[in-house]
Amino acid sequence: MSTVIEQDVEARLVAAAPRMPTIPATLSYDRTDPFAVRMSFPAPATLEGVEVSWAFARELLISGIEGPAGEGDVRVRPYGYDRTVLEFHAPEGTAVVHVRTGELRRFLKRATALVPAGREHLHLDVDQNLAELLGGAC
Repeated sequence: MSTVIEQDVEARLVAAAPRMPTIPATLSYDRTDPFAVRMSFPAPATLEGVEVSWAFARELLISGIEGPAGEGDVRVRPYGYDRTVLEFHAPEGTAVVHVRTGELRRFLKRATALVPAGREHLHLDVDQNLAELLGGAC
């Protein structure tokens, strides 16, 4: 069984222009990092022309579909009947994208099938993480 789930989604970049351009994005979940999800944007979709990837808590995405969630660099909230807004805050600026809520729910269903919520701790390799943190000082 694979330890990684990836799902392409269609995101709409919220900009000052009246039409919101569609940009590709990929959601990923790795059971070896069970508390996090990642959302990546390919180089052509970014202002800098390099791939950008954001990691944030899976619980933030779960909560943000139902109501406003997040206080830091990533914030999530419902928007209308079938959209969810994800805000990515960085020193260079803020990116705001809309994603279909159904796509997010499908992704989260697959991630939860791989690692059920509340069972993430069973997939952590504490010894390996500690060794990486200490840099072989033990």
